[in-house]
Amino acid sequence: MVSRASTPHVPATGATPVTRDQTGMTIAVWVPAMLREYCGGAASLSVAASSVRAALEQLEREYPKLYGSVCDETGAVRRHVNLFVNTSNVRDREGLDTALVSGDVLTILPAVSGG
Repeated sequence: MVSRASTPHVPATGATPVTRDQTGMTIAVWVPAMLREYCGGAASLSVAASSVRAALEQLEREYPKLYGSVCDETGAVRRHVNLFVNTSNVRDREGLDTALVSGDVLTILPAVSGG
């Protein structure tokens, strides 16, 4: 279940705090400002998932426009989007099969470019 988080651990960025589900297996998904319109303005979402793939599947069900900004029609992460588990890029780990543990933070980080 994906939900807007609502208790303890409030990060300095002003993001929504993270809550725990009944299993205790909850991670935070940090959403950049440019994508928040696709998830009701939330800076942080609470997700119960054991892998990056499972977290993205939950986002697809609950926030399809957010998911569509992160993944293409084949389910692959878009080239211009990076996903980090804590401080590690998932491309340097096990990709979408990167395991998650309670308390991890999955950060969505689109590339910024311009001229």
